[in-house]
Amino acid sequence: MSGPIATACPAQPADRVDTADPADAPATPAGLAGPVGPEGTGPAEAGLLLLVVAEGERDARVDGVDASVVLRAAGACGLGAGVLDAAEAAGHLRLDGGRIRLLDPGLARAVRATASAARRRAAHRLLADAHAGGPSALPVLFHRASAAVAPAPGLGDALAAAAASPAGRPTHAERSAAWARAAGLAVDQELRAVRLIDAADQARLAGLPHRARELLARAGCERPARAVRGAAQLVSGLLALQDGPVADAREVLLLAAESLDPADPPRALAARLAAVEASWAAGDAAACAEALDQGPAQPGSDPLLAAYRAGMSAVMHGRPDAGRPSLREVVAGAGTAAGVHDGPETLLRAGNAALVLGDLAAAARADSRALAVARATGPYVLVAQALERLAYGELRAGRHARARAHAEDGLRTAAGAGQDNLAAHHHAILALVASVEGSPETVAEHATAAERVAAAHGLAQAATLSQWARARADLARGRLAEAAARLGPLVGAGPRRGHFAIRMLAAPCFVEAAVRTGQTEAARSAVAAFAHWSEQGADPQAPAQLARCRALLSDPEECEALFAAALARHDEVAGDFERGRTQLLYGAWLRRRRRPGEARGRLRDALVSFERGGALGWAAQARAELRATGDAGPGEPAGPLTLLTPQQLRIARCVAEGATNREVALRLSVSPRTVDHHLRNVFAALGVRSRVELSRLVDRAEKTTAHP
Repeated sequence: MSGPIATACPAQPADRVDTADPADAPATPAGLAGPVGPEGTGPAEAGLLLLVVAEGERDARVDGVDASVVLRAAGACGLGAGVLDAAEAAGHLRLDGGRIRLLDPGLARAVRATASAARRRAAHRLLADAHAGGPSALPVLFHRASAAVAPAPGLGDALAAAAASPAGRPTHAERSAAWARAAGLAVDQELRAVRLIDAADQARLAGLPHRARELLARAGCERPARAVRGAAQLVSGLLALQDGPVADAREVLLLAAESLDPADPPRALAARLAAVEASWAAGDAAACAEALDQGPAQPGSDPLLAAYRAGMSAVMHGRPDAGRPSLREVVAGAGTAAGVHDGPETLLRAGNAALVLGDLAAAARADSRALAVARATGPYVLVAQALERLAYGELRAGRHARARAHAEDGLRTAAGAGQDNLAAHHHAILALVASVEGSPETVAEHATAAERVAAAHGLAQAATLSQWARARADLARGRLAEAAARLGPLVGAGPRRGHFAIRMLAAPCFVEAAVRTGQTEAARSAVAAFAHWSEQGADPQAPAQLARCRALLSDPEECEALFAAALARHDEVAGDFERGRTQLLYGAWLRRRRRPGEARGRLRDALVSFERGGALGWAAQARAELRATGDAGPGEPAGPLTLLTPQQLRIARCVAEGATNREVALRLSVSPRTVDHHLRNVFAALGVRSRVELSRLVDRAEKTTAHP
């Protein structure tokens, strides 16, 4: 194969210096040399094809190589189409949807390692010719640049310009590869650094954080101009925001903004907005406000972005009423015809604004559109973020199955893109979903995964969500003291308080647990704070939850009216789960007032709500209360636990979980002597002789009840 691969190379631009390399023509590495048969199916031909594909993958990175380009390059060397079929039959590559992918990543490395530099450059010239006349100049210039053997400033400038151009809609991975190659052709050290930083940023957007860090390290930005250093800090901070301590990321991003302010205001603003995101994840409202307020006003800047900053700044400063008009402007702007072509960043900001306003439907629309845009056109790095926002919004709306679907998808996507911090948030959301669906083991699994990253990276939001999930699972199982102990610090004042955007969402759970364990004053304090927050309209469920909390704390004369008010409020918004919880508490109160007939109606409604929403653990509570009224409930299997009174059943469950008599007494606010008396009757009714036998019997019965 002495002629075709050398003679098929394109004419050289004036600044190309590789034509003088005498090794180009005769270079034939071992295993890739040999005559070309008429069908082009010999081992040497297959080796040449693999080399072309391997080098072609350098500009594709993710989606493989265009099969028509490979065939044109192979045809220029006299190879027949049969060589592609032979390579696919040998298991080296796969043809799928018009793209060619090497099945083993190690094969590309091996092919490049065994081919001489001259032969690889010749393959790139073939690919450049094969791409000529296509919709984008980027691949042509990339392969010509890859064929150069010395700095070629003119070619590097042309490649850099093509990388920055939207023509041909190159992917972020393709842009990254082009910027990196253009950097290698630059003579000026600072220009080389700038291009490597741009390449790193594009790799980050493509979901390739390790590649981004490698490119940043190559840039060597210790002593360049201030703006160049700021650009490197921006990329470094954004990478840390994905999978590092968020407090560190915030400081790096603010340093980047200071460096970029004079020369590159748009990037400086991007750094500050990312610092807001880092501060939010850390649960630092003051730091959010500080980052939102910093930086000079930019003439002609995006009015919706300016409205977002103004609205969020007012909210973070504790003036939500002042911020609402600006945030409504942001939400409305994303829903107009002019906003149809908004990028995912703009749409995600609109989703955030809608969540702060309590408009869950608008948040879902904006975040769904952001997800669709990010998947269609990139950046890939925003896909997991859009899924997290969608999952959280669905969780707030009480649509737990949808929240789980989005979070599971987001967890896979975040893990694949090296976004550990987002993965922790997805784990926390899945823990909260599991706390509704009645799987304590799943709650513990996801909460532990979230807390592991949250502790290392300072993720207050993920940590608060996971603790709320654990507490809600405790509530579903009747472990009231444990739930109150988990939530008390989160909803109260002091250094252990929860995330500012989550703590009031968890307050109704704390009030329920606290009231039922005798912590009345703590519950009243939480209700007062929750009432103030409810007035801000940040959560459509809050008015109904507030009435329910007040009912739990009220005198018998007022309790029924407050429960009725809560149910009326529930009827104004969607959300089976929260309505079911109110019906459950109301029905239990009626039963204790010796009004079993009225209680059954409330409890049946609660059971239907829980079953419709997949809240199996809470459905088990509703069935237990129905049994206590003398009604087994629809579809309730008969079992030995039906022989127990409600108080005996509660004590049996506590003992089955390993609690001592004294711990049971504390949990149920009775004396240890009362517990001992009831426990003797439980043993007699069920025919068991030990706490171990009781635990086994309760466990079997509860599993049957939770999964009818």
